[in-house]
Amino acid sequence: MATKVCVTIAASSPTKAYNEVSRALGKSEYAELRLDFLKPNQIPFCLTLVKKHLKRCICTLRPITEGGKFSGSEKERISILKLISEFEPYLLDVEYNTLKKNKELTKYLKSRKTRTLVSWHDFAKTPNEKTLKSMFKKMSKFSNNIKIVTTAKTIDDTIRILSLYKFRSRKINLISFAMGDYGRMSRILCTRLGSPYTYVSLGKPVAPGQFSLKEVKSIIALENKN
Repeated sequence: MATKVCVTIAASSPTKAYNEVSRALGKSEYAELRLDFLKPNQIPFCLTLVKKHLKRCICTLRPITEGGKFSGSEKERISILKLISEFEPYLLDVEYNTLKKNKELTKYLKSRKTRTLVSWHDFAKTPNEKTLKSMFKKMSKFSNNIKIVTTAKTIDDTIRILSLYKFRSRKINLISFAMGDYGRMSRILCTRLGSPYTYVSLGKPVAPGQFSLKEVKSIIALENKN
């Protein structure tokens, strides 16, 4: 299968975000717009600026508690998530813990028919297979687009996170890989096992172990050559 890539954009201003999204989508299928890197009052303007590109954007507003940069109140974040949904991005990434705690948000996104990517991250470890499988089942109740990312400290951790693909049905779009040096190759291997795309950066990695767009394109070119 062809390797599709999603470029993570973590810009500090709306203009910079627009320029980087435009640049990224000229070379890749999707862009992840990390709106948590902006000040909350900049987000509406940024969404308006990039509106023509949003059909190929995964919008994310990650709070500090989930490894993101958004430092406002949870009430403010929920309000902004609703606003983002009104711009109808390709996917709106919302954390499993957020959806689980906020039934009103879940109901709102469902009423708007927002394409939700339900995500869960473990920044400390990779849980055992039983825990991962249980998390996968719980998350699938909220969306058929699921993202499970853990931290690998051994090769076994990487194998375990990739083993989630054997539980995936055709109805589920699963993105599952590990962060860190040991998990690095899982960012490529996940696309061979069924992930619709892998996350890359424009240059400097935004997450531990992330490849740059240039590096992934080089790997794809080598594969095609062989």
